[in-house]
Amino acid sequence: MGEMVAAAPLPKIDSVTAPFWEATLRGELRMQACTSCGRLRFPPRPMCPNCQSLEHEWRLMSGRGTVWSFVVPHPPLLPAFMPLAPFNVVVVELDEDATLRMVGNLVASPDGPINEVDPATIEIGQPVRVVFQRVADDVALPRWIAVAS
Repeated sequence: MGEMVAAAPLPKIDSVTAPFWEATLRGELRMQACTSCGRLRFPPRPMCPNCQSLEHEWRLMSGRGTVWSFVVPHPPLLPAFMPLAPFNVVVVELDEDATLRMVGNLVASPDGPINEVDPATIEIGQPVRVVFQRVADDVALPRWIAVAS
């Protein structure tokens, strides 16, 4: 039988994803942009899915978007998440490109826990902005705060 995961899982950082995570540590939301066709892409990957180019740059995003969808996970969950349940998981559509969507949590304050927003108050289409919560020495997770429309 597999070993239980006691701590919240952290992202795997490699040569492809490192620039994204380095930017989050600086409080920046950056996306890969193909330098051949200009298409933005997320998650980071070596090749453009549009034109197959291997050339890209990292563009600074506004950090603004809207709630495209959300769920409220309930037990059974990984042990690290059990004390926080129920909590929200939002899918945010970025303002720069409707095809760019990120999964995260809606929080009330930049350092708040992922369960501090009542899921009944979340609305599809709700405007949000990114904040970054440092969860390890080399990882700051993008989280989202509601903004007035």
